[in-house]
Amino acid sequence: MSLSCIKTPVLLLCAIVILLAACPATGSAEDIQPPETVIQEWEIQWFNEQMQPERLTSPSITEPWLEANTHAPANQIPKGYTGAWIHIAVPPTAGWPLPGLLIGRLYGADITVYNDGNLLYRSTREFSFERGTLLLELQPKSTASDLYIRINSMERAGLNSSVRIGGYEHLSHSRVAQAIPNLVLGCSIAFMALIMLLISGYLNVRQRKPWVLLGLFALSASFLILTNYTLPYVYSTAYGRLLLFLYDLSMLTVFPAFHMYAATIFEGKLTFYRTFGRWFTAYCLFGLLVLVAYNLAGDPLFVYYKLFTLTLLLPLLLIHLGLVFSHSVIQSVRGHKNSIILASGFLAFTVMFAADLYRFYTDESQPMPFLWQIGVVLLVISLVIVLARRISADHKQLVTYSQELEQFNRQLQRTEKLKFISEIAASIVHEVRNPLQVTRGFLQFISGKSDEASKSHFSIAIEELDRASVIITDFLTFAKPELDSSIAELDIQQEMAAIKTIMNPLAVMNGTVLQLHAADKLYVLGNTSKFKQAFMNMIKNSIEAIHTKEDGMVTISAYEENGMAVIRIRDNGEGMSKEQIARLGEPYYSTKAAGTGLGLMVTFRIIEMMKGTLEFRSEQGQGTEALVRYPLVHKPT
Repeated sequence: MSLSCIKTPVLLLCAIVILLAACPATGSAEDIQPPETVIQEWEIQWFNEQMQPERLTSPSITEPWLEANTHAPANQIPKGYTGAWIHIAVPPTAGWPLPGLLIGRLYGADITVYNDGNLLYRSTREFSFERGTLLLELQPKSTASDLYIRINSMERAGLNSSVRIGGYEHLSHSRVAQAIPNLVLGCSIAFMALIMLLISGYLNVRQRKPWVLLGLFALSASFLILTNYTLPYVYSTAYGRLLLFLYDLSMLTVFPAFHMYAATIFEGKLTFYRTFGRWFTAYCLFGLLVLVAYNLAGDPLFVYYKLFTLTLLLPLLLIHLGLVFSHSVIQSVRGHKNSIILASGFLAFTVMFAADLYRFYTDESQPMPFLWQIGVVLLVISLVIVLARRISADHKQLVTYSQELEQFNRQLQRTEKLKFISEIAASIVHEVRNPLQVTRGFLQFISGKSDEASKSHFSIAIEELDRASVIITDFLTFAKPELDSSIAELDIQQEMAAIKTIMNPLAVMNGTVLQLHAADKLYVLGNTSKFKQAFMNMIKNSIEAIHTKEDGMVTISAYEENGMAVIRIRDNGEGMSKEQIARLGEPYYSTKAAGTGLGLMVTFRIIEMMKGTLEFRSEQGQGTEALVRYPLVHKPT
């Protein structure tokens, strides 16, 4: 999907919003019109079909009229009645060239309006959505007139807002402008959800499930926002049943999607949570069947439709919300960051929703709830953040796995090379050492009988034989599959202090400061001589790597981390590239001009035999860090 395809709907939506907001009321600027008249009081008369058949076009002259206003609209139909007459005293309207009347909110299915006995408006609905809005054109009159509204409905009938009298065009724009925020909010969330669902195919299986569930939740929430307001039903009367169906379908979809998405966030078995989620999903599927049957059969199934999609669904929703919130809190207490984010978003939604309920039940005017939409937006934002964190964590895990796999391959290659060297050493070391020792003895014997001029040559030959013997001894290290029998618990603090004492003169000779910071009570199993050999070799390499610097520093640290003893040797020397680090431990590879690489091979072998690991980190010009990890043991008794 190209970027231009995504931008086009967004730009079109923004253009529509700006146009509607900027479009003024029609009429010339010179027209001087009176201000709007707001009517906040009216009269209401209840009726039923026996008292008032549909053919009657005027209210009863015997039934009483009840006072109603915006603070006490009294629109709940009493038992035994089917509708209401509303009487509104309309003031003179001659001041407007095209007067109009706007009722922002009223309840009713079938609405008929008479003005001074003349039929002015008639609307019937074949669906059960009772909320609506009424915009009428009035005739300019210099005297007051009476407006009668006949309303047939099922549960509520009557006005739920004030009556505005003014210019028709201005009232029309005002009605549309009030719906723009809800339209923009719902369309924005729907657009985001559709994009998420369309690109879900590019994700792997593990990421796709929460991604699709979040997209389904956002899409359902957007339909709830768009179909919960009256204007779509007014302008799309022919699609009223479809809009109402989408609203009920969203109610049956949004909460199961949210429940299953939350399950992907929580950790643990969640036995009851998952069991309830399966039953809840099954109930919503059954409710969907009831919804489809009601839309096909009509009013005969209205009782069952209301029972399964409202009466019984509400307690399940409360249980569902309680489970999600309680598990979010539990996981948050355990330090699960994603659950903390989810709990915050869910708490914001709960607070907003509770505020709407409080306003609806405590205010007799029954204002339209709107705070829950803000809560939905905050909840969606928290869910998106959680999903982004999960994808980021998966990416980090993949990168870590790739690095571990690369390191494992390097270790495998190194192990194969070490195995090869071990086999060679095991086969030739004894055969070569014996002739060397015999040769050395004869050279010493002959040296004692030679003249002074030849003795220096014999000394050089003996030194070279000793050097060859050292190399063969290094090879012998690889021929031994285990350390020798002198295994003991080593106190790292004491061992490293002894190593520092031994290596300090070499550091001073090279102008390097050797520092040691070792925690106490760190014990590992090993051979003390091999342990010293391995670390003296690494410290010697660090000292030699900074011989060109005047402020050379080698820092040795020992501490505990996750049940392991960690020994870190860090220098500020020349450093190494990644390619050089990857080859460390290979036979006959060394970064020193006169090095053989066998010393570091011995170091790797010793650390491996002591069940430890060795890792190098370095940057050219920034120094090198060697990290050795050993499993800790208890303090010897």
